[in-house]
Amino acid sequence: MKNPVGIISMQFTRPFTGKDLHYFAKAADIGFDFIELLVPELEDNLPLADVRAAAADAGLFVVLAARVNPQRSIASEDASNRQGGLAYLKRTVDVAAELGATIIGGPLYGEPMVFAGRPPVPRSDDDIAARAARTIDGLAQVAPIAREAGVVFGLEALNRFETDIVSTTRQAIEVVDAVGDSGLGIMLDTFHMNMEERSIPDAIRLAGDRIVHFQANENHRGHAGTGHIDWPAVMRALHQVGYGGPIALEPFRRADDRVALPIAHWRAPREDETDKLRAGLGVIRNALALAEVDQ
Repeated sequence: MKNPVGIISMQFTRPFTGKDLHYFAKAADIGFDFIELLVPELEDNLPLADVRAAAADAGLFVVLAARVNPQRSIASEDASNRQGGLAYLKRTVDVAAELGATIIGGPLYGEPMVFAGRPPVPRSDDDIAARAARTIDGLAQVAPIAREAGVVFGLEALNRFETDIVSTTRQAIEVVDAVGDSGLGIMLDTFHMNMEERSIPDAIRLAGDRIVHFQANENHRGHAGTGHIDWPAVMRALHQVGYGGPIALEPFRRADDRVALPIAHWRAPREDETDKLRAGLGVIRNALALAEVDQ
């Protein structure tokens, strides 16, 4: 099992535009195998043909991350928002086809909380059931479209502060199994799992072959190896379920610890992070290697 390891594009800059394609070569030089790219918006001025060419020139492939919002929510009780969510997810499949990407991950259901300024609210049992049903129905509509295009959606479970739709691996399994289409699988992120799972390795084993994408992030969102995630145990669990797919690193910067700093938001780099990224990549690759020999 040889897992390619990649880096998310916003590690270098955000928004990621046409003038930033030189970072593909930088990522390859550090040792990464792919770039995880936020699905470009029109205002990003990021020509897809140029992206595909830059990735190919660097010897990288592309994984896509969906960008949902309240107007792109298949879980919404508002019909126009649901249609917006469906239209957006269909568009991400078209973008994937143009880039030669085969994975689109993220909180595909919509309904973001903290990043959308939407507070959690109490829900009745009927409301909870209705939101779940809308989520499953929406994904059941787009999963076959992805499958027919040779693409798979990766449904991401986010922590309770970022969503109130799918926060645990068990919830992701319930949705994916209800849809029952190979165009939909599970995306796991150890940052969120650290908050929501009793055991990250056990959750990985529970998800099993439903996993189509994986993000290896520290408990504090810093560089791999600087927190308390047990990487050998995590990679051993991935090996046990036969996961050979991509593993992405998505560290948020931790070098600035000023009081009152809004650390939940992306911040531009203040230093050359090449050595930190290379070291974090080494932590993950070493843990993968140990998983293969530690049977």
